[in-house]
Formats: sequence, structure tokens, C-alpha cells
Amino acid sequence: MTTAVAPPASTPFTRDLLELMIRGSAAPDWSSDLRREAVARLAALGLPNRRDENWMRTDLRLFKPAGWSFRPAPAAGAALPVGLLTAGSTALAEDFDGIPAEAVAPAALAGRFAALDGHVVVDEIAPELAAQGVVFGSADRLLAERPDAFRPHWFSVIDSGCDWFAALHAAFHRASAVLYVPPRVRVTTPFHVLSALSDGGLDTGHVLVVLGEGAEATVLTETAGGGASGNGGLHCGGTEIVVGQSAFLRMVNLQNWNTGVWHFARQKAVVHAGGRLQWTLGALGSRLSQVAQDVALVGRNADAQVNGVMFTEGRQQLVYNTLQHHEAPACKSDLLYKGALQDRSRLVWRGMIKVDKAAQKTDGYQRNDNLMLSKESRADSIPGLEIEADDVRCTHGATSGRVDTDQIFYAQARGLTADEAARLVVAGFFQQVFDRITIAPVREALARAIGQRIRRIS
Repeated sequence: MTTAVAPPASTPFTRDLLELMIRGSAAPDWSSDLRREAVARLAALGLPNRRDENWMRTDLRLFKPAGWSFRPAPAAGAALPVGLLTAGSTALAEDFDGIPAEAVAPAALAGRFAALDGHVVVDEIAPELAAQGVVFGSADRLLAERPDAFRPHWFSVIDSGCDWFAALHAAFHRASAVLYVPPRVRVTTPFHVLSALSDGGLDTGHVLVVLGEGAEATVLTETAGGGASGNGGLHCGGTEIVVGQSAFLRMVNLQNWNTGVWHFARQKAVVHAGGRLQWTLGALGSRLSQVAQDVALVGRNADAQVNGVMFTEGRQQLVYNTLQHHEAPACKSDLLYKGALQDRSRLVWRGMIKVDKAAQKTDGYQRNDNLMLSKESRADSIPGLEIEADDVRCTHGATSGRVDTDQIFYAQARGLTADEAARLVVAGFFQQVFDRITIAPVREALARAIGQRIRRIS
């Protein structure tokens, strides 16, 4: 439960600003009404404090809401920061249907969406998919065109009133993307969504993915840009996922902001009967990240696999709260988070498996492993179980430790430098979670990014 405190002084996020945004938007009236409800909640909330369990390990003392505002639209042709996957647009398709990488252009993706400082700069979908009824692109445009697909789910999956950041996002979201895949339509190439910031920019983008019964899709989302120091940017975002009956979604979220960016996000998936979700999260950047990642299994035989890869350096702090909520019988959830830390950085993972009384025959698993590469780094792992059913199998575990110096010695004895030995040990540590990521370009991008950041063990 969030503790109410005085609202932040001099916040620029006011009802007047919201009305200006609504007047300049093509979104339907029903979505504007949701914004107005959220701004009313925002006015009554203060910044989260350490009496809230989810925030008690997050240091917000240097975060000043008054320091942020939306920037004007970028000039035509403005360059976008390059993301981990953006740099390899051709590689994104090589894992799908055997298309040769050298023959693939970015247009071979199912769709592309990109935003810079809260302004849409790319909005494309493959024409053949649009002809099949697939809907992808800017929320402002598509919420009005397809309310039947999106209205039941728009800001109904995540809790938009649980804290100040959630209410801010619900009221002031901009440059948001939506995807709807009709029943029994199988999309074999990925959709790609990029949220980008300039130094000191503001992004409040929202992503909604809805798969109809028996549908299949892959969605790759990533962040890039922002400044490297000070208040290098602010992201306050949200992701909502609805996996229909017997549908299958591969969802990827790669957070790779520069090291001066504040990152706050709520992410939740709802998986219906027989649906399958493979959700991969990569957390590499930002100054501070506070993320809630929830999965609700609401139909019999729903299945969710969650993979987390985290790497911190400098004075970064990443805080991830995960929830595997079993609401229906005979469902399975399997979560594996692995993190490596160097310098004076800090990782916090707090996980919970919640099993409702009706969710008999539940199979739930969660594990978090952390590898400290320096004496000054710190990892907090807090697994938990809340079980009301009496016929379940639920297990959890967490480990944190330093690198075995014998491993470094033996690697150096075979001709490797200290830095090469460190990269080899860390690569082996992450291999278990990499083996679970079935999208080769994502697996390779994460491995490459981590390898570039690793320095010798201290």
C-alpha cells in the first residue's frame, strides 16, 4: 500500500498541461477521460517513500519533478540514438523463417515504431500484415480507429493509481504504440519499438500488445539515448500485454539508457487459458531504474517464462519487483533473473509467487543469481511465496557471491589477460539464461553489450 504524502512542490505536470495535450491529440474522448481521472489521482499523491515496501530500497532524494518538461518535436530527419537492436536491423530477421541476413532490409520487419523525446518519428507496418487485420502503430491514431480491439485493455491491465509515477504515466503518456493480432494470425517476423531520448529529454511512452485467440507474434522493445551524467533524461513508461487463449507471444524489453537517465516503469502481462508467454528483460543502462514486472495467469494451462539479464557499473542502481500471480488452475510460471555488478553499483530484486485458492496444480519457480565483480558492489535478493492453494509445486532461490579467483587464475594461466578472463567468467555465468532466450539477435546483442562493459575483477 502506498503511503500518501504531500505532492511534490512546483511539479509542471498539471491539469492545464493535460488539457493542452488533449486538444492537440487525435485520441478518442474515452481515452482522454482516463487521462483526466489519472491527473486527479496524481494531484493527491506524493513521491513514493521508504515506508512503501516496493520503494524502501530506492533512493529518490535527488529526483526533482519540477526539473522535467516535454520538448518540442525534433526537426525533420533528426538522428535517433542507436539501440542494441537498432544497429542490427538486418540481423533481426535472420532468426525468422530462414531469411538470409544480407537480403533483409529494415522494411522486412513486421512493423517499426520509434519515438524521440515523446514524439513519434517512425510508424510503419508491413502492408501484407495490415491486409490480414493486424493493427500496429501510434496509439493516438489507432485507439480511435479500433476501439473494439484496444478499449477493453487500455490502462486496465496495469494499476495506474498505485503511486505517483504510475499516475503520472497514465495522465501524460505520449508517443505510445499499440499492436493487435487477430485470432489465428501468425506473424513470423518481429515488430520493433524504440523509445529514445536526447540529453535531458522526457519520455512517457506506453505499449499495449493484444493477441487474439491462437495468434502468434514477436515484439522487440528497446530504449536508447539520454545523457551520461546529471539529469540525463526521464522515462516514465508502461507496458500492457494481453495473450489470448492458445496464443503465443515472445516479448522483449531491453533497457539501455545512458547512465544519467531516471527510469520508472510498470509492466504487466495477462495470459489466458492455454496461452504462452516468453518474456525477456535486459537491464543495462540508466542512473536509477525502478520497475514492476507482473505476470497474471488467468486461464487454465497458461504458461509464462520470464528471463532477466542485468548488468550494472559505476553508481547505477536497478530495482526490479516481479510478481507471478497464479489465478487459475494448472498454470506454470518460470522466472530466472541473473545480474552482474561492478564498481559501486547496486541491484535489488524482489520477487513474489502468489497462488490464489482456486489455482490448484500450480507449478511456479523463481530464481535470482548475482555475481559481484567488485568489493564495493551490492546485491539484494528477496524471493517470496504467498500460497493459498494446497496442491501446488512452488520453489524459489537466490544466490549472491563474488568471482572465484581460482577461475581467473586458471584462465590467465592459459594466456588470457585479466580483462579477458573476467569476460569469460561472466559469459559463463549468464549462459544459463542466454540458453533460454530463443531469439538469436536478442541473445547476441545482450552478450555483446555485457562483454563490452566488463573490466577486470576488483
